[in-house]
Amino acid sequence: MNILLSLTDENINQWADDLEGPVALHLKQKLLPVEGEGGVIFPPTYADIGYNIDTLSDGSRVVTIDSVGSQGNRIEPIFKAAPDNETENPLSGLIPQITIRYGEGKFVSILEVGHRLGDALIRSSELKEKANAAFLKFLDNGDATDIAKLAPTSLIFGVWDSRDTQAKLPRVLQAVIRAWDVEEMTRSAQYNPPIDYAALDVFSDEDKKKQEGDPKSPLAKRGFVHVPAGKALGGVLVRGGIERHITINLVALRRLRGTTETTSALRRYVLGLSLVAATASLDGFLRQGCLLTPDPSVSANWETVGRDGVRTPVLLDHHKAVQYTMNVKQDFAVEPDGSFSFSKDLAHADLQDAPDQKTKNSKKKPAKTASAEAENKV
Repeated sequence: MNILLSLTDENINQWADDLEGPVALHLKQKLLPVEGEGGVIFPPTYADIGYNIDTLSDGSRVVTIDSVGSQGNRIEPIFKAAPDNETENPLSGLIPQITIRYGEGKFVSILEVGHRLGDALIRSSELKEKANAAFLKFLDNGDATDIAKLAPTSLIFGVWDSRDTQAKLPRVLQAVIRAWDVEEMTRSAQYNPPIDYAALDVFSDEDKKKQEGDPKSPLAKRGFVHVPAGKALGGVLVRGGIERHITINLVALRRLRGTTETTSALRRYVLGLSLVAATASLDGFLRQGCLLTPDPSVSANWETVGRDGVRTPVLLDHHKAVQYTMNVKQDFAVEPDGSFSFSKDLAHADLQDAPDQKTKNSKKKPAKTASAEAENKV
């Protein structure tokens, strides 16, 4: 029987430093809709396919309730400072608070930017040069120190500077929610206007008859006539359970490098933040019709996964993870909080750098004469 490990500084340091240590930390957590077992929940919908449902070889059906990317986007803002310091967020002190100014006194936190440090908003702001230099440093010698000091969540949840340097770093933390053995449901609705607008000569009885029941008609779109809606997506009935899986990839973590002096501190800092994010309370309101909570009747235990596949239970504690990260941050000097302005000129320049735009521009340029070529070389 495996011994339950407690979360100590020594254990966390070993996970970060020991190249022969466990390959991952993993949690499987059973979730329930607030309606209880048998409740209908609404998965996200995607263009052209509706719900993302896969049919397995045995005929069972699995639906994505919250994707890896969506879970990352939900977790990341736990590190954001509260607006106008209305309330204090103790987690905000663990990372640099970087914002982009735009418009009239508007701000957006880098923690709310979809592509993180590789986002178009970053390339269109005063932060561009600093971000670009951090990516190039990683590409040149594998040193992720500057990325971690500027935007550490780009390492935790992954980043790909796909529109510029092509620097790509995998997620250290991955979370996903799926439901098993599901049945699709449908729903119907009927809109009834409160009064008869045709009787009040807003439009004719003939127009009413022509457009009533057609949701695409102008009168229906504006809510003036009866509109039925039938056989729309109505959520899924889950027979096999809802599961949330969280994985901290310790192999990916230990591939992060800095200088000889910073590598250990870098890995410990990123692991600490990952533990904080992984143990934070789940906000189970994913969307309308999908409010989930942990199932109190099923224990959710973290495990270390060894290179030999052996799983050892470990007690991960959120408060301990926060304290550890606060301590190791002192050995890893992150960037100070900062605010950078959006630049319309930089945004225009970035658009001009796009491959398809370059092709268009090259087609518009007249062929240079020999004398023009000679002038350019002077």
